[in-house]
Amino acid sequence: MNKPAVAVLFGGRSSEHSISCATAGGVLRAIDRERYRVIPIGITRDGAFVLESEDPDRFALTEGALPEVADNGTRVRWPESTLSRELRVVRSDGTEESLGDVDVVFPILHGRFGEDGTIQGMLELLGLPYVGGGVLMSAIGMDKHVTKSVLQAAGVPVVPWRRVTRAEFDRDRKRWTPQVRSLGLPVFVKPNRAGSSVGVSKVESWDELDAALEVAFAEDSSALIEQAVIGREIECGVLQGRDGDAARVSVPGEIVVTGRAFYDFEAKYLDAAGVELICPAPMHDGELAEMQRVAARAFEALGGEGLARVDFFYTGTEFYVNEVNTMPGFTPISMFPTCWIASGMTYPELISELIELGRERVR
Repeated sequence: MNKPAVAVLFGGRSSEHSISCATAGGVLRAIDRERYRVIPIGITRDGAFVLESEDPDRFALTEGALPEVADNGTRVRWPESTLSRELRVVRSDGTEESLGDVDVVFPILHGRFGEDGTIQGMLELLGLPYVGGGVLMSAIGMDKHVTKSVLQAAGVPVVPWRRVTRAEFDRDRKRWTPQVRSLGLPVFVKPNRAGSSVGVSKVESWDELDAALEVAFAEDSSALIEQAVIGREIECGVLQGRDGDAARVSVPGEIVVTGRAFYDFEAKYLDAAGVELICPAPMHDGELAEMQRVAARAFEALGGEGLARVDFFYTGTEFYVNEVNTMPGFTPISMFPTCWIASGMTYPELISELIELGRERVR
């Protein structure tokens, strides 16, 4: 029997290129090769689609040696229309060959030009099934301001925030300064459309705000200024239900920060000191039920497709949704797979479930 072909798509043009490669390494290591045939497709930082290595060690994430997709001279050719699912590759010597038909695409892309609905739109045009949220859900999830606005309208508690563009702030700082200061100190300043804590700063004095905004604006033309919430940092995984069933929510994980200002890039991906990840996090039955209810509600409000990681601040009385990540990391220390493993799934089972959800997409 021919095995279904999974095109694992990673890298990309965003500042989270290396995180995408590391996530792909985790998936390439865990995917069930007895069940699926893998076609690894990398996207270079310049946007070229190249045929990549299947070796997961090639994409190990280590300090000082972040993985990336290099331009090896190959070019992957996507189907010319919805009448075909054949992928082809042009080798560096100019020869061309078939990679066979693809059954589903697994776009393991973080940040803009991949997690934001752009790749999803391309796959929709080609008629190719894919893993994860659709165009609208991906676009909403990538934009923190829109995400918060949608969740707030759906009755989901969110952290108070202000959105500001560089042009708006530079044009009329006198108007923006009182609005920002009404949030109180400390605040977190983030790029509106970026992830993996890239460009995030904690501001504990208003004298630090301008510098924090410059860091955020280096990643995006708009920034979010969020009120800091005192409470536990809780995360959980969500999977789309099968056959119209309700979304499934994992047990919670908790991030305990002891020696850092916040859960930053180094702590998330380089296993830096000062942060402890606890999974499953201790919760009373009522707390667990409420967290899972709010997580499922947030997931459905954004579109309810594929998967997401929902991040909370829990004050002891209220679960505030901080972010909804529609393509969370899959590195060995990432919270999304950790939460599902603690919920009773193996890593390969989780990957297989996501692939099968993608194959069942109805368009």
